[in-house]
Amino acid sequence: MRILVIQQKMIGDVLTSSILFEALRTKYPNAQLDYLINEHTFSVVENNPFIDNFIFFTKEAEFSKWALLKLAKSIRKRKYEVVIDVYSKISSNLIALFSGASTKISKYKWYTSFIYTHTYSEEKKSKTNAGLAIENRLKLLTPLLDLKSEIIQPKIYLTKYEVEASKNFLIQHNLDLSKPIYMISVLGSSEAKTYPLNYMSVLIDSIVEETKGQILFNYIPKQEADAKLVFSSCKVETQKHIYFNIFGKNLREFIAITKHCTALIGNEGGAINMAKALNIKTFAIYSPWIDKASWNLFEDENNVSVHLKDYKSELYTKPEKTYKKEASALYDEFKPELFIDKLEDFLSN
Repeated sequence: MRILVIQQKMIGDVLTSSILFEALRTKYPNAQLDYLINEHTFSVVENNPFIDNFIFFTKEAEFSKWALLKLAKSIRKRKYEVVIDVYSKISSNLIALFSGASTKISKYKWYTSFIYTHTYSEEKKSKTNAGLAIENRLKLLTPLLDLKSEIIQPKIYLTKYEVEASKNFLIQHNLDLSKPIYMISVLGSSEAKTYPLNYMSVLIDSIVEETKGQILFNYIPKQEADAKLVFSSCKVETQKHIYFNIFGKNLREFIAITKHCTALIGNEGGAINMAKALNIKTFAIYSPWIDKASWNLFEDENNVSVHLKDYKSELYTKPEKTYKKEASALYDEFKPELFIDKLEDFLSN
């Protein structure tokens, strides 16, 4: 049997959807299991033992109808019996439509349901601490296998070499692995998903005051100026604990460095999901317009999250996603003092 899973776009989505392969491999040990993803997300599923082949959705296919059609035709030639479309947007709809697969599965949308042989309606309330992102994805497998209460956690597979190399890298840069190391996700993937920089510096001051820990910043090169603003806003004593220039040159190196951290704290997003997949403790700060229920995966004393709605529910009279344009004003309301006690409890855990 040949099975294709389609999950384009974001790192967190690609990592979370990788759980489907572990479930499928258990039921179909000899099947060919392939994954269609954006190339920049490959690092989070590299070395996954349950995936046979990767097909990359290129930028050309994203912006060119002809390139997308060419990709769809190439997938048809692979003769998949099953296509599982997790992404469920126009591009993946087209690929599923032309795939020739006898079984096509996706979530229900009235205007695309004709493409698929099986569709499902997403749940709005989670039944376990795995969260909706996990539970709804596993529903996609209902036509193929009986999961019932089975829950699978996303995992990242680092090699022994990667783990050892990152360990030596930290030691060479004077970090003490016997003492706490906190990776701070100081910036989100966009301004609308980034906790105010002056508020973030207050949190970092608190982390250092509570733990005397060593602080690493997670940011990409184009975010360096903003990361420096956070650094400069921290107290002088706090700055002594921040190793500002210690970071991975690529996503895989960041993952390996995070493996040695005590916890990852900061903006909810791909970094939080990667830390969870490494079994590293997390404290996530949600953007005011993101639905926490969908992405608070495996929340417990080791994986804690906060959302403005937790503290000022009266500000929400409609679904969170409708507040994206008001993110800045809502972030102003999300002051550190609202949840600083919760952060301190997490740190003392």
